[in-house]
Amino acid sequence: MDTDACSSYGNNETETDLASATTQPKTSRKVNGDCLFRYLTTFFAFSIILILALMLYEMTGESMPAIKAFGWKFVKSTEWDAVQGIFGALPYLYGSVVSSVLALALATPLSIGAALFITEVAPARVGALVAPLVELLAAIPSVIYGLWGVLVMAPWLQSTVQPFLIEHFGFIPLFQGAPYGVSMLAAIFILMIMVVPIITSITREVLLAVPQSQKEAAIALGATRWETIKIAILPYGKSGILGASILGLGRAIGETMAVTMVIGNAPNISLSLLSPAYTMPSVIANEFAETTSKLHASALMEIGLILMLVTLIVNALARLLIWSVSRSAKGGAA
Repeated sequence: MDTDACSSYGNNETETDLASATTQPKTSRKVNGDCLFRYLTTFFAFSIILILALMLYEMTGESMPAIKAFGWKFVKSTEWDAVQGIFGALPYLYGSVVSSVLALALATPLSIGAALFITEVAPARVGALVAPLVELLAAIPSVIYGLWGVLVMAPWLQSTVQPFLIEHFGFIPLFQGAPYGVSMLAAIFILMIMVVPIITSITREVLLAVPQSQKEAAIALGATRWETIKIAILPYGKSGILGASILGLGRAIGETMAVTMVIGNAPNISLSLLSPAYTMPSVIANEFAETTSKLHASALMEIGLILMLVTLIVNALARLLIWSVSRSAKGGAA
């Protein structure tokens, strides 16, 4: 039968089933259906890669005027003047990196603690109740976070937290300046809240993948619950936890609405977290509909291209780390 090559690829039929296929008329339609299903799924899978490649191609083409005009100066310059046709993306790169990294630094310990509570500390019923509630936070639209941030959190920071930091830690460059409310600090807090559900959910899955025998071995040696977590659970899942954190970083870098509403949108580079700042997604959202020239639009597209490449690299690295710990877990179980 000329469809044997197709049917033998990727199916789970036994040799007996294949042998009997030659005597059953219905098998021809079954094999043809398998071939069609395989070709369709293959097409769908590669179409996603094709769409991504087309996006990169189009964005690169649209960015070429800015790339040719500014070269590497685009990512090193701090001047952004649409009237004069001078564009530098360093303040936006700085704002994106600082806000995302500091938000991740705050969110990761909180997420690991929540995941450990759900999987190792809380009773099974409590953990089963808390886990969906934490993951539910990821379903809240970012504009809702931004609205809450600009109406509730920013005024609270301006009246309470920022004056306290200025009074007691004003000698540190990070906490110098006036209490504006909307600032880099507000963006960091918003991003921290938004990435906690993602990191917690993935970390929980990583911790659940730790073999039960490894925990039992530590307990058999006389380890307490904390010592079991320290010597048997966290070391085993560290690659997956790191991958979860990097995945959260990818989400934080690309966040737009919530950050735009609370960061202040001032293209400044300041060591103080109390000062307004700007990020790459924010400048695209604010200026793309009001571009004054083709070069201006090209500069914004180049920022988008940089953001896309950074996000792809970050997410690919995270997936690689998560895959490595999952493969290790399967090997240990075997």
